[in-house]
Amino acid sequence: MTMHEITYEDARPKMKPGDVIAFSGKGHFSEIIKMVTFSEVSHVGVVLQTQIASHSDGRYFNQIIEAATVKGFSGVSISRFSERLLEYQGAVWWLPIKSDLRENEDAHKTFYNFLFGHAEARTGYDLPQALKSAADKFDDLPYNMNGPFYNKEDFSRFFCSELVAAGLERAGVVGTVNASEVTPIDLCRWSIYEDDYYLLKPDTDGARPGISRYNRMDPEAWNV
Repeated sequence: MTMHEITYEDARPKMKPGDVIAFSGKGHFSEIIKMVTFSEVSHVGVVLQTQIASHSDGRYFNQIIEAATVKGFSGVSISRFSERLLEYQGAVWWLPIKSDLRENEDAHKTFYNFLFGHAEARTGYDLPQALKSAADKFDDLPYNMNGPFYNKEDFSRFFCSELVAAGLERAGVVGTVNASEVTPIDLCRWSIYEDDYYLLKPDTDGARPGISRYNRMDPEAWNV
């Protein structure tokens, strides 16, 4: 599991729909998420691609869909990834999904329809569930009971990793999971990625952090 540094210009033609983008933000809420999850990752989104209608040669935009506050709206939105990368204050990584997990074309359509549907509906951001998902150490009680911070799956609103986890489930990349219990660092640790991952942008102070325990955990643990 090795991190490499790469420019977006070199990464762009290699990126595929469903690849995960991880962020390490500098804002107050980002710092809280990193503190309570003991990680460098505060936010995640997922790559989409849209063909440019005015070109018949297959040219496309890399886009990112995420649940975040972007350009004044807090919720599910789609942005051109190159612009989002340029504007973002903090480190950004590209996590490529394993090629053998991309084979189900019908599931890919379900993936797109699910994500685009929530973007078109402008589904709002779910701050309470985001905070509760991060408090995982309080979830497990004796006799298979759940603690006060356990999230039941609910897609009326979304936080970032919930949206991405739900999308990957519909793409057939993972089995059934409780997406509402998945934190940003959880998603980065799922064993669904290629061995190598890529730092697209260093931190604002020049640091080049890695993602601890990247690609090492079975998503099956989130199926309850």
